[in-house]
Amino acid sequence: MNTTKKIILVPVDFSEQSLIALSHAEEMAKTLKGTLLLLHVQIEQGLITSFFSAEEDDKVTQEIWARMNTLCDEVEQRSGIRTSPLVAKGKVYEEVVRLAEITGATFIVMGTNGSETIRKRFIGSNALRVVRESRVPVISIKGKPEHVGFRNIILPLDLTKETREKVNKAIELSRNFNAQVKVVSILMTDDEEVVNKLQLQMNQVRNFLERAEVKYTAELINAPEGKDNLGEEVVNYANNNDGDLIMIMTQQETNFTELFIGSAAQEVINNAAIPVCSIVPNVKKDTTVFLPY
Repeated sequence: MNTTKKIILVPVDFSEQSLIALSHAEEMAKTLKGTLLLLHVQIEQGLITSFFSAEEDDKVTQEIWARMNTLCDEVEQRSGIRTSPLVAKGKVYEEVVRLAEITGATFIVMGTNGSETIRKRFIGSNALRVVRESRVPVISIKGKPEHVGFRNIILPLDLTKETREKVNKAIELSRNFNAQVKVVSILMTDDEEVVNKLQLQMNQVRNFLERAEVKYTAELINAPEGKDNLGEEVVNYANNNDGDLIMIMTQQETNFTELFIGSAAQEVINNAAIPVCSIVPNVKKDTTVFLPY
């Protein structure tokens, strides 16, 4: 049994969306018997900082620390969860990724507003950069999901090349939250070879989940005629099947030189009304359970 203390890092900019993410992080911390680290990043202003004196800059930092300490006290009072503040200066995504690694965070729970407006593009781009660069699983939360906590975990198998890591994480969350894993492969083609490989993969995952003794369902379904947007179909499946969390891999391939987010993954992160857990696979490939395709 893993007795390591679970640490959940929550970037906070005091916006409504970041506080919604915090409420989900609180529920996770309760269930995982973990602690919360609330992080506020003061954005670097470049040359603009020259217009502010060191005294003014220190005053702003002190005010931020005061707000963060107050917020941490509020969280501890209402939930009993040990909560600590962090304040850093720099680029938001860089500091979130850096401090997640330094603190040994188990998850990053982060609000995102999608990409419809200039403000939302900015917030959304930070979340996407964190997802892209973090080796720590990132749970991104858009809007205000109806349910706090996870009852049904959507596990799409044809979003990226699946690895054992993603299924193991789904099992871990399923056990912690007593949630059901809903495995789905959405067929975007009728190519017999592709269909056979997906069916083989589905069978492997079913066997793995059965051995893990977690509740699950498994479906191999065809995308509606005329539909070719895989990310959209994953989101639709989650909406139609009471999903509380979608689990995705954020890379189409493991690559030493560059990490990137596939278009389907971006579609899910930007448009899902429920939390999305993004996992970057380790560089070392693991084919002990699932055959690549």
